[in-house]
Amino acid sequence: MSLAERLHANETIITAWSGVPDALTVEILAGQGFDAVTLDMQHGGHNEASVLRSIAPVLRAGKHSIVRVPVGRFDMASRALDFGAEAVIAPMVNSVEDARRFAAAMKYPPLGERSWGPTFAAPRHGSKDSVKWLKESNARTVSFAMVETHAAVAVLDGILETPGIDGIFLGPGDFSIAWTKGETINSTLEAMMETVADVGRRTRAAGKHAGIYVTDPRIAGRFVDMGYQVLATGSEHQLIAAGAAGLLADLKKSLG
Repeated sequence: MSLAERLHANETIITAWSGVPDALTVEILAGQGFDAVTLDMQHGGHNEASVLRSIAPVLRAGKHSIVRVPVGRFDMASRALDFGAEAVIAPMVNSVEDARRFAAAMKYPPLGERSWGPTFAAPRHGSKDSVKWLKESNARTVSFAMVETHAAVAVLDGILETPGIDGIFLGPGDFSIAWTKGETINSTLEAMMETVADVGRRTRAAGKHAGIYVTDPRIAGRFVDMGYQVLATGSEHQLIAAGAAGLLADLKKSLG
């Protein structure tokens, strides 16, 4: 099943978060138990070349490929899809116009303005029928507009109503900075959780998908109860640190 099909079936998708721009590292990450791998071009080190090369091992491992593009780089959204990504996350979508421009880059006409050229995407997904690929692409590709600011929350209904926007992805780190007027960063800030839940509920009520970055896995179930389906976690830095800490603790315990 495609990522879009699994989301429509109300499945919960757990995606690893890759910031190391190396296809071999991504291959190892894709071999773990995650449902998907997200390649981060905004704060991670991924670039066009690494995204092009890293999507292949993700798909080969039978996982879903997601790309977060840099702020305002809606042109890269089209590129990511042409490379074979199933979904794109666009950060800092703070207006309906931002959402419209993002959707235009994600969808083929008449829904959007994306140009034709699936040189890598079609063969990577096993498609040899260009017409079928064209007809199915708009439904298969998933566009997530990131909500991270007061401005975005204020126009959330307009973003959700924008044709071609398939979902909302909430960035709790930036959201907490906005919520506290720059006083702190706390992705699990209790004071903002009512609004986080409201964004999830409104997104699902609009028939769209909701995703969120999870810094504390112990509250992942709470986010699912709010309506969030895509849970992002597990960067290379986190996984290496956690694995090393566990291994060293066991080793040192054995040594007495």
